[in-house]
Amino acid sequence: MTTHKIAVIAGDGIGKEVVPVAVECLERIAEIHSLSLEFTYFGWGSDYYSRHGRMMPLDGLEQLALHDAIFLGAVGSPDVPDAESLWGLLIPIRREFRQYINLRPVKTLDGVKSPLASTEPIDILIVRENNEGEYSEVGGRVYRGLPHEAAVQETIFTRLGVSRAAHFAASLAAGRKGRLTSATKSNGIIHTMPFWDEVVEETTRLYPGVTLTSELVDALAAHLVLKPWTLDVIVASNLLGDILSDLGSAVTGSIGVAPSANLNPEGDYPSLFEPVHGSAPDIAGKGLANPVGQMWSGAMMLEHLGFPVAARHLEAAFESALRDGLGTRDVGGPSSTSEFTAAVLAAIDAIELPSVAAQLVSGTSAAPAAAAPS
Repeated sequence: MTTHKIAVIAGDGIGKEVVPVAVECLERIAEIHSLSLEFTYFGWGSDYYSRHGRMMPLDGLEQLALHDAIFLGAVGSPDVPDAESLWGLLIPIRREFRQYINLRPVKTLDGVKSPLASTEPIDILIVRENNEGEYSEVGGRVYRGLPHEAAVQETIFTRLGVSRAAHFAASLAAGRKGRLTSATKSNGIIHTMPFWDEVVEETTRLYPGVTLTSELVDALAAHLVLKPWTLDVIVASNLLGDILSDLGSAVTGSIGVAPSANLNPEGDYPSLFEPVHGSAPDIAGKGLANPVGQMWSGAMMLEHLGFPVAARHLEAAFESALRDGLGTRDVGGPSSTSEFTAAVLAAIDAIELPSVAAQLVSGTSAAPAAAAPS
């Protein structure tokens, strides 16, 4: 039996509450499916920063590189500037390990009420380019403190970066409904966004079964609110994908249930799995945190490691608990974090494995495959 080494960073805020319960569920799943998962815990984050002036040690990336995957809770604290917390931990991991795909499912779940009047089911995959774009390090500030102080931030798109995100997205679309939507703003941004459009279009031509629609991001944001069920796969730049995926999570009922995967599709480096919700310091330590986003991220991790049936088993368990009305308060349920986790663990034990496999074969898996595009 191959042992898969998982680096666990609970991080900050509610990350310290949702990571342990998600790991508990993963351990139960591993036991049932005879998987060997070895969890190693790293106490990095804002507390580490307050002691050492860094979010992780100097050799942190070298330590993480020894693992098959990284399971992250949340990063961020009111006591640490966001530029320090993000650029000191999460973004270096994404870039050093070439996690150039950020994959975010946007899906309605039974038991989670959407703010939309429509009850049409929503099932979207948002593919966000994760290493360049608007989140480049190129730029700076001049004349600090003077009336003519200025700041410059450069957006960097490369043909490699755009094309590999488009390949990944088109490959996913080819295995779904064949509809790919590209987020752009080429009517107002004269150089980078037309280049994005050109490369995405060139790449999508390699997938004859995929229909590409390029949609201005402001119109696409409205589309996500008005008729999200008509969307299938969205590909977007780093900034636009970040915004659209949070909007999609809100449309489906709660950002607390939203998972994500930071993928190195080739498997040359470990990929990272984290919920979208952030550290939520306002509710940290109160037992109110919704662990679904962390659990679902764990299911995506299982999928990425090659265990689709185990992934679907975990998804089916938290979906069952939500369907029974046992969600946390942010989704209208009565449960604390620990109470909801107990319901999920009970569902894991109660679900019959043949039914899980049957759901996977029928295409109802909520955790999409994270394989490299051909």
